[in-house]
Amino acid sequence: MSAADVQAILGNPQNFELLVQQLLSTDNASRKHAETVYEALKQHPDGCLQQLLRCLRQSEQVENRSFCAIMLRKALTQTEPTLYTQSSPQMQAALKTELMKALVEEQQKGVVHKVCDTVSELAADLLDKNAWPEILPHLQELISSNNPAAMEAALLILANLASYSTDHLRPHLGGLTPVLGSCLAHSSIDVQVAALHACCNFINSLDDAHERDLFQPMIVPMLTALGRCLSASDESNAQDVLELLIEVAESYPKFMRKNLQEVVSAMMQITTAAQLESPTRSLAAECLVTLCEARDKAPGMVRRLPNFVPTLFDALMNFLLDVDDVPDWHRGDTDAYEDDGANELFDAGQEFLDRIAIALGGKALVPAAGTLLPVWLSDADWHKRHAALICLAQIAEGCEKMMQEQVEPLVQMCLTGLSDTHPKVRWASCQALGQMCTDLGPELQQRCGNAVLPALLAAMDDFNNPRVQAHAAATVVNFSEGCESDLMAPHLDALIAKLLTLLQQGKKIVQEGALTALASVADCSQEQFVRYYDAVMPLLSQILNNAQNKEHRLLRAKALECVSLVGMAVGRDRFRSDAQAVMAFMQQLAANPMESDDPTQSYMLQAGARLCKALGLEFLPYLPVVMPPLLAAARVEPEMKVHDPDVVEFEDDDDVEHIQLGDKVLAIRTSSLEEKATACNMIVCYVDELREGFFPYVKEVTDLMVPLLKFYFHEEVRRAAVSALPNLVRAAQSAAEKDVPGASKEFTVQMISFMWEPLIAAIKKEPEPDITAAMLDSLAEIVDLAEPGQLSGPQVQAAFGALQNILTAAEGRRTQRNKRVAAEDFDEEEEEALAAENEAEEELYDQVGSCLGNFLKVFGDAALPYVEGLMPSIAPLLDKSRPDEERRIALCIIDDMLEHSPAGRTKYLGQLMPVLLDACGSCHSDLRQCAVYGVGVGASLAPEVFKQHAPAALAAVTAIITAPVGGSSGAQVISFCDTRLHHATMHHTTMLSANVVFLSANVVFLPVGCVTSVPSS
Repeated sequence: MSAADVQAILGNPQNFELLVQQLLSTDNASRKHAETVYEALKQHPDGCLQQLLRCLRQSEQVENRSFCAIMLRKALTQTEPTLYTQSSPQMQAALKTELMKALVEEQQKGVVHKVCDTVSELAADLLDKNAWPEILPHLQELISSNNPAAMEAALLILANLASYSTDHLRPHLGGLTPVLGSCLAHSSIDVQVAALHACCNFINSLDDAHERDLFQPMIVPMLTALGRCLSASDESNAQDVLELLIEVAESYPKFMRKNLQEVVSAMMQITTAAQLESPTRSLAAECLVTLCEARDKAPGMVRRLPNFVPTLFDALMNFLLDVDDVPDWHRGDTDAYEDDGANELFDAGQEFLDRIAIALGGKALVPAAGTLLPVWLSDADWHKRHAALICLAQIAEGCEKMMQEQVEPLVQMCLTGLSDTHPKVRWASCQALGQMCTDLGPELQQRCGNAVLPALLAAMDDFNNPRVQAHAAATVVNFSEGCESDLMAPHLDALIAKLLTLLQQGKKIVQEGALTALASVADCSQEQFVRYYDAVMPLLSQILNNAQNKEHRLLRAKALECVSLVGMAVGRDRFRSDAQAVMAFMQQLAANPMESDDPTQSYMLQAGARLCKALGLEFLPYLPVVMPPLLAAARVEPEMKVHDPDVVEFEDDDDVEHIQLGDKVLAIRTSSLEEKATACNMIVCYVDELREGFFPYVKEVTDLMVPLLKFYFHEEVRRAAVSALPNLVRAAQSAAEKDVPGASKEFTVQMISFMWEPLIAAIKKEPEPDITAAMLDSLAEIVDLAEPGQLSGPQVQAAFGALQNILTAAEGRRTQRNKRVAAEDFDEEEEEALAAENEAEEELYDQVGSCLGNFLKVFGDAALPYVEGLMPSIAPLLDKSRPDEERRIALCIIDDMLEHSPAGRTKYLGQLMPVLLDACGSCHSDLRQCAVYGVGVGASLAPEVFKQHAPAALAAVTAIITAPVGGSSGAQVISFCDTRLHHATMHHTTMLSANVVFLSANVVFLPVGCVTSVPSS
């Protein structure tokens, strides 16, 4: 662009406004050209800023003024180097002056708010450089002006600065709080809301509890301001206020403790106010639910409020009444209308019930549910019967233990609902049964299966209501997943006959549900399904061949899923004759391009892996057919777009997840990620099943999987990549052992070296503890597979560095959990929740122990210095104040060291024997077993060191044998003790000769062949 063209725009306001309009154009070509021109203008900072300011202050078009405010904000603060730093001092001064004038003189509130954002970000930058100290006095002047518009603008800027520049405002807190308090009582609702915004941002940004407490007196005025908004029917401002209070409840729930009753009362009144808009009521309920979820910051706080749980439960149950019976819901040709009739409060009520069940637990929630649900189930209004059953489905996960104790009456509620006169109630009964089968299984299946399955079979006869039929079939899927094959066996004849009938006579959604149910029943019954194979397989083949049009794609995909699960169930011998035709069908499908929304591709990926498991190595000829699309799906990059929310409004899409990144929004299409995760998991299945047969793809898959260890967009992708690594090493080793061309020990070493460093780095950065545990499991497997010399010293050192990081982080989390125990609201429910968190943490410790054990087995004494380096983190686990499971893990590490490191045994056995002997007296059977194992190792491998501990060891072991703990675990320990006692007697018979009575009392416990002769006294 020539200098003359630039000057033609910079020197002519009309030309610049035309450029602004082009920048706002929906035509891509026009907009991109304008963006190029604008970038050229920015090379002239003063001229560009002057035109932006002029347009902001003087343009007659509101849209242009609004957009120029946005462009100024970005030019002044976000593009490095900023136009502000490149502009002249005169231009900088003019900017400050004109922006502050715009706050007062601009008449359009939307434009003012954008100017507030610009001033806020510029001020935040300049305050750090002490380049705009007058901004704070100027804001205070505007707040004191009694001009509501100016006051609101200044308060909004102050609210932003509370977040951006907290440290600069901290010295002024004492003077600001009374000012904000008076603004909360101002006659203008806009001023009140802006002041409330400032208060909430200060509360959320101040780390020091004493500084936050300065705003404690504001809570009641804030609630009063909220009430004024509602009294004035200004629900838009009320919703803004509620969102701010939710942020406080989430960040610092304890801040609300002193006024908890007032907060809860206000939110409950709004939640239950039928005259208010649904979004307003939902936000008030969200605030209450958020307080329920504040377990790590304020455990048990809301549970202590009188009648809080039953009142909230009742309110949320009333949300579930916001559902209509619409005609489209009853259609059976598509599942597109399943959610029709479910209004905003219904959806919110489902979500909130699920969340409070998890947050509050069954002991708090089940009594409230037990009082209300039976009443609603007998009500004449179908809405209430429907709501009661939906509630059961939503709270089952969080109330699992309490509901398992009452599973029979709960199932009976659902069975009663299955015979209800209203189809939506019958559908809700299926929903409740299905969810409870998942959350309360397998106990539900074992105790109630004989009643549930016949009732579902009857529901599948409801041909007048295909959606109920389909949902009954879907419930069979949930039932099958937690059911033993023997329990299913008596019902197979009737169940399969019914499902085959639905396949032939049902509507499309019923056929799809029947196929999935048939697949699950086959997977559950396994070899018992063989006798139905001849009846089922021809029908499935018919569906595969005939379901060719677009509306039947899902039906075809589900038929393929069913075929693969049936093949796995009946085994290769029975399935072999049909496998070739099925694979030919899949090959034909893969050869034709599929539309992006075709579900067949995803189902094919999974079906191929199942067919591989069914056929074993006989699947190898088909591997070249399935691998190309599988690898292509695994390589798919995330479908992402970066949006500027100030410029582009993007539509809500259930398939898109939005992540806030600074001032941008990242939109990720989740369906592509799901398919990628499926593909990666299926590859793991192929490697695991085919071993050396998979070798032609080992290098390509290794190159693919290793970078995915850090694929933070999707947990399942990382999990699949982690589990693939040891399987790939195993496949390469097996191929080398069987002389597969290209395979060798050298290649395996290269593989391990290639994946080692990224795996260690991923372990250190993994944010999810359960995936960290999976990574450690894979690390332990690779160590176990490695042969001597295949891992270098630096590689081992790096691994132990990662283990140290994990132990340090775990101890930090334990410290935080202990702080929750000391909280004043800590109660029995929180104790149970904490126990569950401890169990998850123990899984991590267990995997660390497995890694250490494998390193010691492979490296012996060479690993000892590294293990010793971790001992300051492992030794605290032995303390008696720690959970028995943590002590067991620490003892396992000690046992491995004593067994596999001679130097460690010599150095530490004497110090560790008292620890082992003390643990022999534990009430925890697994802990005793580990202790006895260590004693036995010392007795058999270090007899001279052990000699001085032998009497105490024999006494400890004998005490276990003579006073066993009941049950199978106790019997295992006794058996274990027998073996260890034998080790002791073999190595220390001279000591025992003086105690024939001791031996005669215990020789009966020794395994056959373990009795040795003892010298007479």
